[in-house]
Amino acid sequence: MTRVKVCGTTRVEDRDAAVAAGADAVGVISEVPVDTPREVDPETAADLLAGVPPLVTAVLVTMPDSVQDAVTLAERVRPDAVQVHGGLDPAEVGALRQRVDAQVLAVTDAESDDAADYAAVADALLVDSVGEDGGGGTGETHDWERTRDLVADLDVPVLLAGGLTPDNVGEAVETVEPFGVDVASGVESAGGVKDRDAVERFVAAATAAGADGDASADAADAGEVSP
Repeated sequence: MTRVKVCGTTRVEDRDAAVAAGADAVGVISEVPVDTPREVDPETAADLLAGVPPLVTAVLVTMPDSVQDAVTLAERVRPDAVQVHGGLDPAEVGALRQRVDAQVLAVTDAESDDAADYAAVADALLVDSVGEDGGGGTGETHDWERTRDLVADLDVPVLLAGGLTPDNVGEAVETVEPFGVDVASGVESAGGVKDRDAVERFVAAATAAGADGDASADAADAGEVSP
């Protein structure tokens, strides 16, 4: 089953809507140098993630200048996972992983060649359409076939992000077969404000496509032919 992360949460009601829709992870963005309506201050990030229930992953998304900055922020916010955009090279991501009591997700641009280096030191890899400022949330898709190759080649879980919406996430899951998908702007009614209906449709489409893939794989393993 494909996991779903709803990112860029700024309000309690949006967090709760994502959880109610069946999201596996909720992401909150804090301490980033880019201009985004989805950023909240560390105190708000801590409060939002503290309200994420058990069995749903609370993810802090940040763009630190240094390992120490990321460690300090993680200690304030206390997430289950830290998602790092830009700023840190693979060696620094590995050092961060050793210093925080959380899983570390490394973000790489779909067009870059450093995916394997980050995958070697992180708990998971998120492949996004990264803007010139190093941030995600561009609302633009990328070459899904390229990411599919990464899924096949790498040993860590790979999450797909970038331009996903309720209308295209099913096709994306079927094409890439990722561990999970990540959405922010694709389920918003306005910058930083989630559309509850869109969140529900996104989660339903992603999980349905992932379930279809799992069923096909099981059939193939059993020597059966799917229609």
